[in-house]
Amino acid sequence: MKRRTLFLMALLTMGLATRPAMAQEQVEQPVTVNQNGPMMLTLDEALQIALTENPTVQIADQTIEVKKYAKKGTYAALWPEISASATYQRTVKKQRFHIMGETMEVGTTNNASGGVQAVMPLVNVQLWKSLKLSALDVELAVEQARSSRIDMVEQVSKAFYQVLMAKDAYNVYKRVYDNAVENHKLIEKKYNVGAVSEYDFIRSQVTVSNAEPNVINAANSIVLALWQMKALLGMDLSLDIDCEGSLADYEAMMMAGFKAEGDMSNNTTLKQLEIQERLLEQTLKVQRAANLPTLALSANYTYTAMDESMKIQHYRWNPYSVVGVSLNVPIFAGGKRRADINQAKLNLSNLELQRENVERQLRTALMQYQCNLQTNVKEFYASSQNISQAKRGYDIAVKRYEIGGGTLVDVDNSQLAYTQAELSRSTAIYNYLINTVAIDKLIGAHNFATYTEEN
Repeated sequence: MKRRTLFLMALLTMGLATRPAMAQEQVEQPVTVNQNGPMMLTLDEALQIALTENPTVQIADQTIEVKKYAKKGTYAALWPEISASATYQRTVKKQRFHIMGETMEVGTTNNASGGVQAVMPLVNVQLWKSLKLSALDVELAVEQARSSRIDMVEQVSKAFYQVLMAKDAYNVYKRVYDNAVENHKLIEKKYNVGAVSEYDFIRSQVTVSNAEPNVINAANSIVLALWQMKALLGMDLSLDIDCEGSLADYEAMMMAGFKAEGDMSNNTTLKQLEIQERLLEQTLKVQRAANLPTLALSANYTYTAMDESMKIQHYRWNPYSVVGVSLNVPIFAGGKRRADINQAKLNLSNLELQRENVERQLRTALMQYQCNLQTNVKEFYASSQNISQAKRGYDIAVKRYEIGGGTLVDVDNSQLAYTQAELSRSTAIYNYLINTVAIDKLIGAHNFATYTEEN
């Protein structure tokens, strides 16, 4: 009894609700918490928190802003580039000319100038092509942010279902422990009056001892699964939370069937590869445009002054302005432009092969997940039928033992079959949910507006 008391105190320390030993039908209720217990989260609430608070999602959103600023910087090249400059020069030793035996000094001691220059491209095909690259960079960043959200939805959903699975396992092992304790009490009473053998008394003690580690491990699994949830949600690990519901809530969904679509057009991996392919196509155009002439307009307006004194107010400033057009025709660059074009062609060809291979793998994975769903449904129906039979077998074994028509081994074997049937049903539901999450990720079926207002 002392051992059992220590065990119950350990569960209370971990914040898990425990109940006194009771009849089998009473302990089959799922783990619940009172109003003063942890903060209960539904799956939608958990996803909403994760999509707004998780650092990975925030980094992806900031990456979009970085690409937008880069795009603005690229478009700025279309506008005139205006700059102002000012120079001052003091002649240390003037230049001398020798003419007909005489020496003359040329220039002034102080020379100052200041003005404004402007340059604007008129015809630059390579620049125009590169503007589309910046737009595609932003588009790729947006898709990568969507990919981060899809991954986050998958991870949070799996973590949420993992908590429900751990709670179901805890309920099963807790019922097994409670039944073992009740059976041990009954056998202990009979042993004290000599109605059962010492072997049955010792075996019942061993059964209780063997049931304790399973309950402790199941309780620890709940704690660990909740820690993983809090880490994904960007929450403080010391915060007390819990996941609302149980795996049994999804039985109706399994019975209704899951109709998985085969449309991969919204798959984020394929979309990113498609954008990268367009990027490489545009890069090829940019490299080819490097062979085309460029035309630029320039203007310069400058004031200059030269004087022997340092009295700036007496300087005579003379304006000087010029407007010109410059044409640049590329002729030879050592074969660099041709090498860049060939490199861009090979990169594009490699990406096309990669995209074809990835699409084939994704479709294979989709078919595998669909087959897994069918297997999970069959396992669910089989285990559901086994549960009722295993429960009835356990009840019969207990009654037979009470009247002396059976052995304690029969009770333990029927209890084990009952436990395995219940765990098999929970596992089938859990695996079904995990496969549906994987399929949703593959087909890109998530609507993030459901979870975040800003999207």
